[in-house]
Amino acid sequence: MEKIKEKIVRVKEWAGTPRAKKRIYVALVVALVGWVLFRFIVIGIQHRLQVYNPARAAITDGVPVSVLEMKRAPGVVLEPLTVKNNRAYVSGARAALLRAGMKVGDGEIVSVASNIDLDTGMHVVRTRGVADGLQFAEFRADGYFIPVHAISAGDVFVVRDGMAHRTPVTVGRQDRDTAYITAGLTDGDMVIVSRVADGDKVSIKK
Repeated sequence: MEKIKEKIVRVKEWAGTPRAKKRIYVALVVALVGWVLFRFIVIGIQHRLQVYNPARAAITDGVPVSVLEMKRAPGVVLEPLTVKNNRAYVSGARAALLRAGMKVGDGEIVSVASNIDLDTGMHVVRTRGVADGLQFAEFRADGYFIPVHAISAGDVFVVRDGMAHRTPVTVGRQDRDTAYITAGLTDGDMVIVSRVADGDKVSIKK
């Protein structure tokens, strides 16, 4: 007991010396600086975990994409037609896209000439009950219809095993917004309508 008391007395005496006070002060400063640095590191780690980083997410989770699940269904592709007095004049390529019975506005196509009109060099399309001006002939079919912007150089991107795979398709016909696909897709295919590259890891937006 006496030895313990002696040690306590010696510590108190040492603590009262200028040298001891200086050491205690330095130790407190070092401890304070260390605590501040530790807090900055912890906050930085938390911030990094909480802030969304698209590049890091693309690597770990995949590029977020919107998709259309393919299923054969009725659809419409529109073909513009300028009508006057129930007549329209079109090129040979466009004449091949039109046929009698197609709905145009409140009326329909009656006939599409197979030969060109000698006066105009165009094919004559006759209609019935169609108002003058720009109208649209409706091509209707059961099949796969996708947005035109989902097609790139004759291909679409389909999700397979969590990745974007370039897939060639055949476009039967299209208008400004919609394409009718006649080959290359099957029921259940997930066609990507977002911008991706072949082989990208993807995650489907819910």
